[in-house]
Amino acid sequence: MSAFSVISPYIRLMRMDRPIGTFLLLWPTLWALWLASAGRPDPTTVLIFITGTFVMRAAGCVINDYADRKFDSRVERTQARPLATGELSPRQALLVFFVLLILAFVLVLQLNLVTIKLSIFGAIIAALYPFTKRVTNLPQLVLGVAFSWGIPMSYTALTHSLPWEAWILFAANFAWIVAYDTQYAMADREDDLKIGVKSTAILFGRFDNLIVGLLHLTALVILASLGWAKQLGVQFYLGLLAAALFAVYQQYLCRNRDSALCFQAFLNNNWFGAMVFVGIVLGLLP
Repeated sequence: MSAFSVISPYIRLMRMDRPIGTFLLLWPTLWALWLASAGRPDPTTVLIFITGTFVMRAAGCVINDYADRKFDSRVERTQARPLATGELSPRQALLVFFVLLILAFVLVLQLNLVTIKLSIFGAIIAALYPFTKRVTNLPQLVLGVAFSWGIPMSYTALTHSLPWEAWILFAANFAWIVAYDTQYAMADREDDLKIGVKSTAILFGRFDNLIVGLLHLTALVILASLGWAKQLGVQFYLGLLAAALFAVYQQYLCRNRDSALCFQAFLNNNWFGAMVFVGIVLGLLP
């Protein structure tokens, strides 16, 4: 047995082979780091947050697969996951999860006490998210909090405070997350209905694309308002325009609610986040 065959299930369990979730978690954290520091974040703090984002996303994937281990084998897109195939046991998954949490905590210990306290709440929300799909049609709202928590942590790490702009940015990111995770759920809707998993895609029904579009619009309007308040340059608004065009393209992909195309729309949100970040970086230039 080769070394790769041994570690391959763990790589797939942590989704190291599919980094889209890491990017979607990273972009708003970078937005916050740049805005909180007026475009000049401390390099060490940035490195800690980038590494922590990778570790916490991996931990989130592990606990998600643990929670879904009895369902993934019944969903076409997730049938090959290590817990669904039996390549790894639930006990092994939990061990990996706790090791990742320890690594994340070691990273956050390099930051101030307020940020450490916030990280504990963030870890709890991230661990609870996968289980909410059993009890509510709004698990995307819980993910919205979990995937936005890097924003207040970024502000406290750099400024030792939580100014109003941190929560404005949090609100914009929250709307964006609910939008793209609804698209993700649209890709699995038929299977989810069969096995009893709940989501906003099921709750929104035939209004799914309309609500996703309104959520994208809400995120963009909030970001534009924040840019105006922060007196960001015109480059920032050009970044928002580019992000808006990607949102429109996603509406085109999802127009017929084809599962594969809805998943492609979800993946396309990486460019939405990237364009906002580019706009922030350029908008903060002197």
